[in-house]
Amino acid sequence: MRTDHKLSGSLHLIKTAMIEKKMTQAELADAADCHEKTIQNLLSGRAVRDQTLFDVCMVLGLDFDRVKRAWAGSEARDAPEADAPEGRAAPVYMGAYTRAGVDHYIGSYLTVRPSFSAPGSVMAYRTDITWDEEWPSLLFQERDRPDKPYLHRGRLYIPASSMYVHLVSLTKGAMRMVLVSQLDPTGHMRGIITTLNKQRAAFVPVSTPIVYAKQDDFTGVALGELAAGHPGYHGCKQLLDETLEQGYARLIGL
Repeated sequence: MRTDHKLSGSLHLIKTAMIEKKMTQAELADAADCHEKTIQNLLSGRAVRDQTLFDVCMVLGLDFDRVKRAWAGSEARDAPEADAPEGRAAPVYMGAYTRAGVDHYIGSYLTVRPSFSAPGSVMAYRTDITWDEEWPSLLFQERDRPDKPYLHRGRLYIPASSMYVHLVSLTKGAMRMVLVSQLDPTGHMRGIITTLNKQRAAFVPVSTPIVYAKQDDFTGVALGELAAGHPGYHGCKQLLDETLEQGYARLIGL
């Protein structure tokens, strides 16, 4: 059993969060979709997979990257657990998809949505989707946004029986969800984003159409907040208009 200072810090964060949420080991195991024995191993400082650690952090509202860094250096951190399932598929609650089944999602995307802060403008930025070997699933990372403090990083949930996929980021209980159509032959995913936007001193919930267009080369692609007169504005606006016109998203008012 490891007892070094960093590991003790991680275990303290996990145990404190369990106490705050009044969760037993059995309840945590059920919520994290793993065996209770696995949680017992984790709380004893024994080796568990990053996949299990990520699940536990999501359930407890902990920063996975922070907890994982504290575990770094463990000679057995990535060792498989005795009850680990065979294969490299995403967890069942994420859709149980395999890399072979979702390879076509891997790549970079021009991401377009209306601007939250400048009415009539559009926000264009880059989103990269990769396969995470340590925690089998598709991982997305936003880049080239002017509001860098609000860049999101998360994972893709792909239900087997749905025409839509979910791009979810979750940090310390704060969730942002993007619901878009599955990648079509033209390289587009279209749908809606629900998140928080800072309005003066407060954050308020917002929902708006969003489009992901697969892009091999970003040379010359306009990124950032594009006003109506910008050369790249019309193409981005057209993508958003088509999203509503073709029924990929619907905004309902009173």
